[in-house]
Amino acid sequence: MWLRRTALAAAVVPLALLVFRDAPVRLLGPDQDSAQPETAGGAPRPAIVGRAQWHADEGLVKEHATYTGEVNAVFVHHTGHPNDYDCADVPGMLRAMEEDHVRGEGWDDIGYNFVVDRCGTIYEGRAGGIGRSVRGAHTTGFNAHSVGVAAIGDFAPGVPVPKALIEGIAKVGAWKLRQGIDPRGTVRMVSTNDDSIFRRGQAVHLHVVSGHRDTFETNCPGDALYAQLPAIREEMARLRAPRK
Repeated sequence: MWLRRTALAAAVVPLALLVFRDAPVRLLGPDQDSAQPETAGGAPRPAIVGRAQWHADEGLVKEHATYTGEVNAVFVHHTGHPNDYDCADVPGMLRAMEEDHVRGEGWDDIGYNFVVDRCGTIYEGRAGGIGRSVRGAHTTGFNAHSVGVAAIGDFAPGVPVPKALIEGIAKVGAWKLRQGIDPRGTVRMVSTNDDSIFRRGQAVHLHVVSGHRDTFETNCPGDALYAQLPAIREEMARLRAPRK
């Protein structure tokens, strides 16, 4: 979840208005990242807008990326933005988010590995290579061997969750999960931080596709989006099913 929401709600809109009007973004295709093959766990790599295309400020990044092993879990988040944003403004919103995560939260880079907007567009978040297992700063205690995918929006109770957003989360999650794991199942993970709701060293069984609230005292990813996690799991499983 994007913390310090009250302050950010006031800050993001002016920043989004002040940045230059973005040219049409170029989607990063499978041939532009040779760190891993086109497929990871059986699903094809989706089109992703890279950091260069949304004009991430690489000068803000404090440390080189840290890599972990295969991805065993997907944690779904929300950013806390109003839900009625214009998808054309998302690159500017991401730049504001990156600045807050680094200068406000004190993190090395933007916390999430990927961000998805209400139009279903997938953006590269944290630097390090979209085809690699980059350790994020998205889920305290469970950042290793997981991927954090944030949906732009608030998703309070009763808020409609766009089908395109659900599909975007499912596409990137289905691709990143290791081969052989069922998105509809559970996975054993060990907490690495007492700041989660599980003590450090405690082994727990979590949904392979979990919400941030499953491991931390938060309402993230919002009640409306949390209620869609079963649909996201089913779509991931469909995408990973063997082709006939």
